[in-house]
Amino acid sequence: MKLRPEMTSDALTRLKRARGQLNAVIEMIENGEDCRATLTQLAAVSKAIDRAGFKIIASGMRHCGAAREGGEQPEMTEEELEKLFLALA
Repeated sequence: MKLRPEMTSDALTRLKRARGQLNAVIEMIENGEDCRATLTQLAAVSKAIDRAGFKIIASGMRHCGAAREGGEQPEMTEEELEKLFLALA
């Protein structure tokens, strides 16, 4: 399934934010900052990336469901989407 802007705008926003957070984590490590603060930020980056992936999967599920309801052949099967979802979980 091709990624379309209407399907990925929320995920892209989250990923851009995560990129900024990851840069901050790298700087924290390079500067020898507090372990707790660094790991807290790293956990936030990880969660943001996970949520972006879930947003893309959810959008794909909606897109394929709408295609199915419209009598069209969806680009991916439910099993393929489920497999991708579980890869993120």
